[in-house]
Amino acid sequence: MPSVSLSTAKPTTARADALILGIRGDDDKGDLGETLDLLGFTGEKGQTVTFPAGEAAKASLIVAVALPEEPTAEDLRRATARGVRAAKTATSVAIALHPAGVDEVEAIAEGVTLGSYRFESYKTKKKGAAKKPTLKSAAILTPFARQSTATKAVERAAVVAAAVNTARDWVNTPPGDKRPADLVELMTAHAGTDVKVSVWDERRLAKERCGGILGVGRGSDSPPRLVTLSYEPADPVAHLALVGKGITFDSGGLSIKPGASMQTMKLDMAGAAAVVAATVAIARLGLPIKVTAFACIAENMPSGGATRPGDVLTMRNGATVEVHNTDAEGRLVLAPRHALAAQAKPDHIVDVATLTGACVVALGSHTSGILGNDEAFGDTVLAASKSAGESMWPLPIAEEMQGIVKSSSIADLRQHNPKPYGGTLFAAAFLREFVSEIPWAHLDIAGPSFNEGSAFDYTPVGGTGSGVRTLVKLATELATTQ
Repeated sequence: MPSVSLSTAKPTTARADALILGIRGDDDKGDLGETLDLLGFTGEKGQTVTFPAGEAAKASLIVAVALPEEPTAEDLRRATARGVRAAKTATSVAIALHPAGVDEVEAIAEGVTLGSYRFESYKTKKKGAAKKPTLKSAAILTPFARQSTATKAVERAAVVAAAVNTARDWVNTPPGDKRPADLVELMTAHAGTDVKVSVWDERRLAKERCGGILGVGRGSDSPPRLVTLSYEPADPVAHLALVGKGITFDSGGLSIKPGASMQTMKLDMAGAAAVVAATVAIARLGLPIKVTAFACIAENMPSGGATRPGDVLTMRNGATVEVHNTDAEGRLVLAPRHALAAQAKPDHIVDVATLTGACVVALGSHTSGILGNDEAFGDTVLAASKSAGESMWPLPIAEEMQGIVKSSSIADLRQHNPKPYGGTLFAAAFLREFVSEIPWAHLDIAGPSFNEGSAFDYTPVGGTGSGVRTLVKLATELATTQ
């Protein structure tokens, strides 16, 4: 992770391999106007051009990035990341995006770390090949450089961006190397001494009547686990419970997926990655809010011992569930954790899960859905997502879904929607049966959790760390408004 510092240097005198320069329309081109015009730089959103600095700056290279006249923090975050990615051979950069406040400095600092992310743990280096340059340092040019508030903002950005990158690493790790016990080990090591960690194995899960996660995990020879993280500062002003879906690989179970659909199913633990990484970040930031997080970890595989369509599972709260589709396993592992979360009597519950393909159909691959049982809390989560720069949108839990959830002829609840539409709403209605009256929000991150296309802005190929920034921002807001 590159080091990020602040500097009052002018763009023309800053010493670095590359200068990332924000351009806000024709009037902002200055002496570079002719060069930028020749390169076809029109200032269109997202546009970036790179050229030798010559006599225009001390840096060897200039990366011009287009900005709107009045950029938001998210505009600056994305522009920074575009500039960092464009300066791909630079080991040091100076960033001149003219932030108007400390919040914008923080966004730029996040953009540096998020935009420079690479996952290369499994790439071999050919003998004699030149080492690929990596960004080591970035200096943000700002008149706020000597203000303690700006320094603290950079420190916050480092913690949050590192948490996002940790979640990315876990999602990108091949499924054979992060089976339930392996993922538990990774998460426990990351938590360190910042939060308390406890782990339930399959015997404890059976003793605690966690039929959902046991039912999903029994087709695998790597048994399921439940990881609980607890952060409790002195005199917390609120208590937030987080629940994350952690399916380390989703074959679909006996309702097996087509082969092509399995290719990216290492991503199905992105929700658990988000809540664990966010909880540790909240602790490292020292926020005055108690957090209890549950990571529900299992591998969904077909075998002679796997749960069958038509089986009935008994959940922790005593409710029986008729299984109709073993590829709709996420709601089964989450439901017992919601019951546990409710028993902890938090002020709010948020779950994060790559839960339904239907949410991708509804909102596309870049936007998460927000559903829940409390409109005011849903609005709070949506506001946190906007402030964090993550695209989310509220969806309703249509009331007719409750009747469908309870329409099993042999059990209390049915696990899967018999109709080919409204899948996201049905899944949320199912989860709602286990959260009691506590204000709860469900984040369906099935679309934005994994990028199968080309990298863009600060979004890399593969795991994106979706949800982490929103959870940290939510905890920050709850800690200051209670």
